[in-house]
Amino acid sequence: MADDKKSLIDSLRKAGLSAAAITAAWPSWWTEEAEESPSGRAELRFALARRLGLEPRPLLGERVEFVWNDEAKFKHLNAQDEAQRAALTSFGMSIGRLLLRATPAQVTAAAPADILREAILVGNAYVDLNSLVATCWTLGIPVIYLRVFPLDTKSMHAMVVRSDGRFAILLGRDATYPAPVAFTLAHELGHAMLGHLDGAPALIDLEDPALAHDGDDQEDEADRFALTLLTGSPDPDIQTNLDRFNAPTLARAVLDVARQYRIEPGTLALCVAHRTRAWPVAMSALKFIYAEPKPAWREVNGIADRMIVWDDLGDDAALYLRNVMIGGDA
Repeated sequence: MADDKKSLIDSLRKAGLSAAAITAAWPSWWTEEAEESPSGRAELRFALARRLGLEPRPLLGERVEFVWNDEAKFKHLNAQDEAQRAALTSFGMSIGRLLLRATPAQVTAAAPADILREAILVGNAYVDLNSLVATCWTLGIPVIYLRVFPLDTKSMHAMVVRSDGRFAILLGRDATYPAPVAFTLAHELGHAMLGHLDGAPALIDLEDPALAHDGDDQEDEADRFALTLLTGSPDPDIQTNLDRFNAPTLARAVLDVARQYRIEPGTLALCVAHRTRAWPVAMSALKFIYAEPKPAWREVNGIADRMIVWDDLGDDAALYLRNVMIGGDA
């Protein structure tokens, strides 16, 4: 029956799904004995369908249909074709729903950015990535980094999933320093809190919202939400008294005033970059602001690992979610 397995994988690959996503979704109970059984082969297809967001019955005939085909909102839409958009949406929805199953629900109304900021500042010097992730979980909004993607190219910066009135946030492109990720997360939280999904099952930012400017009102609103949450103002007027500065001098300046302004130093550097268009200098300054480079996904998924109620998922589903959160890294 090896040909049956190969045929199934070929069908999934032709639909645009990455080898990593298929491997992560492949159930741990699959054995040669199960492969010999018609019921085992059927159960395999139903398991893959649940995890990859596919319609199960067409898969029995080696035909791939995505559950959420044309329902998500895509921001900064580029040349992605319909099949790729369906794969992104369906995979993200399946992961988001799995996360919500293992996250205790909270009765929380949509909160304005300034109120959330005040709450975070009660116990923190400023709003940084760690405190922002923790706040999302407190609100019943799980946040993870995807280390396995449905497509061979990542093709997604971040995604908000909506299910039964609840939200999950999936981050895509990793960063070495936390400040850019904090803005992305605050932006996605803004989409959820501002009602931007508007009945859609998901909203997907294909590009970095900090750099994309395409006149989308909802994107502008989410940006203002993020800036208010991170800095206290929807349009922070962060000035420098230097006509010219380099990365080390900018880093020293923002480290000196961060606690005074109650703005995380890396975020301050990015605000200067936004005002002066000195993005290369600001990004280089991050190397001097933080003690060492560290993939943001480790911090985000480390918090998620502690917050997820793994026993609510069952062994096989828990293993699948862990695979997606770890990818090829131990």
